[in-house]
This record gives sequence, structure tokens and C-alpha cells, in this order.
Amino acid sequence: MDIVILAVVIAVVVLGALGGLIVGSRRTKQLPPPPPAAPDITAPPAEPHVGDEAETPREEPRRTIEEVDLPDGSAPVVVEEPPAEAPAIEIPEPTAGRLVRLRARLSRSQNALGQGLLTLLSREHLDEDTWEEIEDTLLTADLGVQPTQELVERLRERVKVLGTRTPEELRTLLREELITLVGRDMDRAVKTEPEDRKPGIVMVVGVNGTGKTTTTGKLARVLVADGQSVVLGAADTFRAAAADQLQTWGERVGAYTVRGPEGGDPASVAFDAVKEGKEMGANVVLIDTAGRLHTKTGLMDELGKVKRVVEKHAPVDEVLLVLDATTGQNGLVQARVFSEVVDITGIVLTKLDGTAKGGIVVAVQRELGVPVKLIGLGEGADDLAPFEPEAFVDALIGE
Repeated sequence: MDIVILAVVIAVVVLGALGGLIVGSRRTKQLPPPPPAAPDITAPPAEPHVGDEAETPREEPRRTIEEVDLPDGSAPVVVEEPPAEAPAIEIPEPTAGRLVRLRARLSRSQNALGQGLLTLLSREHLDEDTWEEIEDTLLTADLGVQPTQELVERLRERVKVLGTRTPEELRTLLREELITLVGRDMDRAVKTEPEDRKPGIVMVVGVNGTGKTTTTGKLARVLVADGQSVVLGAADTFRAAAADQLQTWGERVGAYTVRGPEGGDPASVAFDAVKEGKEMGANVVLIDTAGRLHTKTGLMDELGKVKRVVEKHAPVDEVLLVLDATTGQNGLVQARVFSEVVDITGIVLTKLDGTAKGGIVVAVQRELGVPVKLIGLGEGADDLAPFEPEAFVDALIGE
């Protein structure tokens, strides 16, 4: 009997131990996360109430009418903007000897002509083949057929008389002949100071792309540097921004610009420019004309009209034709067409630096019978120089 009781007690103890182990293992398992808390919901703003449901108004500070500043009826205060600063007036470089100062730039592009001729003339035997090479060199430089033949003939005679030829003698000989060909005695002054009146009137003509408007602005600088007052007429009304460009050039040296609406009548602008120049007592009026038109009217007819209208004030003293020196013989065709309509009195050769050929100076003078008066040697504001034959030839043949 005791044994049975002992067995029951042991069984109860074993079962109790097993039950404790099972309960402990369940407690060690990870409990699932608690459910998320309900989000806070913001109540919508209460609607305004009226009548009995209305809230009691809150006390706010109030001002009497005596405490409120009322407008006194005076004019509103205007805040003035500071005036725009006028562009600084530039003092252009003096024109006397300007070509001499620019000679190095000219000689860099033109030296091939002079040095090539000197090399050929320095050969021990000047046979027919050598003279043909000399002719080809001159023709390649756009000198023209007739001037080339004349120069070669004179060189033949002088070399034959000279006999022995030192480099210095050849250089002196070539220099003298080229100066004669270019024309030492031609009047190259730009006519801007008529004796009986003011202002002098200068028309600047030429096709677009030759640097016509820029040349007009640079010419204004030349005249201002020589002590003259200038009025500019922006009569190139058919090219976008031509008037703005010319006005910018004028403002830099204190020259007044007369302009009209884009696409307006060029003759009217030119007429007003001369009128303004007379009223202001200016020394010179420069008129920049159109190089092309967007109408059916021919360009040349329009230029003729501009000149006739301007001459209702006074005769035009100077008509300068602007040519691009790099166009060579094509420039001569342009020169012929312009000379048939307006009496060209002088030539401005632009872009004579770079790849230009110096012989065009002689060719265009022969074609029109008028002198080259100004040459452009670069993009700088003061790179327009009065043409000086001796300085030009010295640049051609080098030192």
C-alpha cells in the first residue's frame, strides 16, 4: 500500500514539472506587436453661427476717427530713380601719321607682294620667264592688267639702264615706281569744310557687308579727332539694328545721331540730319545710306533720291564709296555700278589687313578715276587711317 501511495506522489510531481516547462516555453515566445493607436482626427473648423448660437464677440481695441490718419489730399510721393549715367566720351587717337603707326599690321599681310618682286628682280639673269613671273605676281595682287603692263615696262627700262643691281638699289627703284603707280599727287583729303557754309555734307555708300556703317562710325572718330563736331544721319533704315549700331558709335565720341523708324524713308532721315546739323552749328553731317532695300525700288534709284533730297539744303561735298578690299575684282564691279548713279569722289578700302591684296588700291583708282582716301586696317575703333602713298608702299615692300 505504501508503495502505491509513493508512486502516485511521484507521478503528480512529474506531471507538475512538465506542466511548468510547457508554460515557461510559451512565455518566452515573442508576443505580437500591439495594434496601432487610432490616428488623431482633427475636427473640421466649426461653421459660423448666427442668432442664438452665435459666440459672444471678443473685446478688441478700437480707434476713434480722430485717431485714424487720413490722407490729406496732397500729391503722392514719387520715388525718383537715379538718372542713367551717360556713356563716357572717348578721345580718339590723332589721325596724323596714323597709317605709319599701323604700318606693321599692314606689312604682315602685304609683304608677299613686295618681297616677291624684290626676289625676282634680284636674279642674276632677268629673262622672259622671270618677267612673266613678275607679271603674274602683280596680277595675283589684284593690280589689274593695264597697270601691271605699265609697271613691268618701266621696270624693264630702268633695270636695263641700271646694269648692276644691289638689293638697296632694287628696293629704291621698286619703291619709286610703285609710288608713281599709286599716285603721289592725288588729292586725298576728305572734303568736310566748305568755305561758304556749314556743315559739310558727306554721304557714305556701298553694299552691305563691306563695313559701311562701321566705317561711318570710325570716320566720325577721325573727324572728331581732328577737332570737328559731327552729326550722324542713320539713313540705312532697311537693315535691322543699323541705326542702333551707328548711334552707339556716335555716343562714344559725342556725335548726335538722327534716325527714323525702321523701314522708313531714307531720304527723309538724310534731310532731317542735314537740317539738324545746320541748327546745331555742326561742322560735318555724315549720312550712312542703305546697302540694300526690301522694296521694289532699286537701290541705285533710292541713293539718287537721297542725294537729290539732301541737296535741297546744300550740295553734297563728298560721296565716299566703301569697298571690301578682299573682294578684289568683284569690288570693281560694285564700284562701276555706284559711280553710274552718284558721283563718287573718294574710296574707302576696308579689310586691307588679313588676306587683302594691295594692288586693289591701284586698280580701283584706275577704274573710277578717284583716289583712295581712307583705308581700314583692323577691327579697332581707331584702325581707319587716311591713305598715305609713301607709307603704304613702304609697307608693301618691307624694310
